[in-house]
Amino acid sequence: MKKLISVFLSVLILFGCLCVPSLATDSKLFYVALGDSIAYGSGLSNPTDACYGKIIADTNGFDFVNHAIPGHTTTNLINRLSEEAVIADIKKADIISISIGGNDFLTSNLISLMFDALVKNNYGQFDTISENFYKNLCTIIDTINEYNSDAVILLQTIYNPQSGVIGSVYQQGADRLNTSIIRYAEENPGEIVVVDVAAALGDDAANFADDGIHPSAQGNELIAAEIQKTLYELGFTAGTEIVITENGSDIIIPFIFTMGLEIFANIFRVLGAIRNMLTGTIAV
Repeated sequence: MKKLISVFLSVLILFGCLCVPSLATDSKLFYVALGDSIAYGSGLSNPTDACYGKIIADTNGFDFVNHAIPGHTTTNLINRLSEEAVIADIKKADIISISIGGNDFLTSNLISLMFDALVKNNYGQFDTISENFYKNLCTIIDTINEYNSDAVILLQTIYNPQSGVIGSVYQQGADRLNTSIIRYAEENPGEIVVVDVAAALGDDAANFADDGIHPSAQGNELIAAEIQKTLYELGFTAGTEIVITENGSDIIIPFIFTMGLEIFANIFRVLGAIRNMLTGTIAV
């Protein structure tokens, strides 16, 4: 099965390190992060030193490079996979973790999405975006495999950082993307390993930054712990505990700047209630 060769070689390398300490510097595994602002660490003021990818690398002594870019969609990631520096790192990677998909919704017309969902109770746009996400996901994994068919690919589920009315809209998008991720895993056994970041973060507000989108320092540590547990189960690590070498520092955003979408959502909810009432009256 695909990926087993990589795991087997990793075990052999670890065994060789125990037997021949002088070769230890040659046995470092190479860990690559791809994707969006979540992987980049945008909820932190010190993302380079405290994002979850760096925590994993520090914990295990991995060589690490972070090719994630804030704002990237699945289409952007496909294009990024044609860049020489990214290709070179993918070719030598042992582990590749990917966070992608949220911006496929966020960079679309979010107000239009909320209007359709909350006023018209119509999720057609959501379905279209998720279908395109699935197609792009297939392209992303196929492209990575063309460069390196042995690296283990960790694909993260999409979490919901919001609550209230806007949270209900976010959840519609997250559910559809996560269904696509599970669908891909089931239809392509052995191609990816799903890391359930959504379950790890849950709905605790402390796990999210002031911007209401990105993981906080605590959230990054929880994601790192979930990835570490997965790597341990795959045989890449000696334990499940993470090591924090530099504490993350959360970004601080004034409350007023985070309320825009929630205000729109509540307006649309009222409009939806009026529409339903009128529709019901007419139907009678």
